[in-house]
Amino acid sequence: MFFSVTLFNALSIVTAAIYFCSASLIAFNIIRNQSIGNPRAWFLTSAIIAIGLHILLVTYSISIHRAIPNDLFNMLSLVFLLISVLFCFSAMSQSIETLALIVFPFSAIAVLLNVGNQAALGATATYEGAVQLHILLSILSYSLLTVAAFQAIMLSIQEKQLHNRQPGPLINALPPLQLMEKLLFQSLLAGVLLLTLALGTGFVFLDDLFAQHLAHKSILSVIAWLVFSTLIWGRHYLGWRGQKAVKFTYVGYVALMLAYFGSKFVLQLVLQQS
Repeated sequence: MFFSVTLFNALSIVTAAIYFCSASLIAFNIIRNQSIGNPRAWFLTSAIIAIGLHILLVTYSISIHRAIPNDLFNMLSLVFLLISVLFCFSAMSQSIETLALIVFPFSAIAVLLNVGNQAALGATATYEGAVQLHILLSILSYSLLTVAAFQAIMLSIQEKQLHNRQPGPLINALPPLQLMEKLLFQSLLAGVLLLTLALGTGFVFLDDLFAQHLAHKSILSVIAWLVFSTLIWGRHYLGWRGQKAVKFTYVGYVALMLAYFGSKFVLQLVLQQS
């Protein structure tokens, strides 16, 4: 696949604009305190168009690298593409469109960060198939657990407003509390399973964690795995829910975010290393 840099940048801006428009459709209906069901077809259509263009952009980056791109901005774009795809598939069968208010603006920002990112579009190291598998599992697990973090944010807002007996337009637009909790733990369970596989392949395929500047990433990833696993155990055996589940999700996600993107931020933007 061949894009000029100018075309790539233009498509990035168009993709981000459509993401913002999709989120705006939801925001407009919440502000008007109307049902989200009426513009559902318009919302899903714009979301599919944005995701389709996003796929083209990510495919181009992968074709240029001849591997999954491993720089900060391209990785963010790939992660939020997967998050958007997962969200869109879920929105087709369940009324969770309100989550687009968080998912799509972040996806748009991730796309815009690659505008003019010519350095990231250059040659990159070629990884072995086993390492590619580890990277793919890591991205999938991070994407699912990011969705869980977004759901935890909305669940926290929903629960607090219901407890304060001050339901507003946002609460009326959200799915029932029980469904939100069910979706949260479904995302957590799938994400932890993939994170387990990612950690397993990482320890098998990466020879020297300290030489490869991966010690802190591995430690933080294990901490995140322990936090999420404890939450799932507590949910099953102790009935944990509500704000306890939200707080555990926040702690686990912060550790995971630092593991996945903290090192990339420091190495690429602070120390100017690849």
